[in-house]
Amino acid sequence: MGTISRGEHSSETAVAVGSSPAVARRRTAVVTGSLFIASTVAFMIAATALSSTFDWPDILREPADVVLPAFTAGGTSLVWTWFAVAWTYAVLAVPILLLPTALARREDAALRVATYLGAASVLLSLIGFLRWVFVVPSLADSYLSGDEGTRTAVAAAWTAQHQYGGALLGEHLGQLLAICWSVTVSVIILRSHVLPAWAGWLGLLASALYFVNQGDILATAVSGFPVWDLGGLLGSYLWAVWLIVLGVLLCRRVKDSAR
Repeated sequence: MGTISRGEHSSETAVAVGSSPAVARRRTAVVTGSLFIASTVAFMIAATALSSTFDWPDILREPADVVLPAFTAGGTSLVWTWFAVAWTYAVLAVPILLLPTALARREDAALRVATYLGAASVLLSLIGFLRWVFVVPSLADSYLSGDEGTRTAVAAAWTAQHQYGGALLGEHLGQLLAICWSVTVSVIILRSHVLPAWAGWLGLLASALYFVNQGDILATAVSGFPVWDLGGLLGSYLWAVWLIVLGVLLCRRVKDSAR
């Protein structure tokens, strides 16, 4: 067998070392894309189960005398469904945090700020979801077992925590920050061409429709605020589709670059 000269060995070592950041970025892109797909699909499955068993999200706008008995009737399985909804959505924070590295844009200040906002949005939504696991069960038990005075007090407590933890933190702030993140990512896609331009336009469309859902949230505090129910539904579904598309494009981008 022939020997390898010191110069040849150094050259091969330099190539290997030089290629390692690119390999790491490709791996990060695959992980990021896969997590966007997996977390979104898992959340949609859990949310569909919740919708079929608890009339979510329509029941969120019902009073305590409707919501709390329905929650109790759902039993332990409903609590676990809420738990699944919460933590499948929480996984979304991971690919959001990894996205700047996956796109090789860690130095992009706008994307960096948007990443923090996106991660914060997931945390706020997680608070809104987990109320149904750690707060609502005790309120529901007290409501059903209490007398008229107790029910009145529990209904007031229910409304307070629902408006604060749900409407304000989980829905209003959580969704607004998520929209800020998706709009920023979409604009970066359009300006930098890191992904196909149509993905950027799809993200902007989904974000705009998702923003319409703020009308339904504000109507809980401002009487008569205009609401377009279909807009929120379309927006949330299209936003989820965009996340899946983002994941698929990240994985395909790595596959294409490896050819």
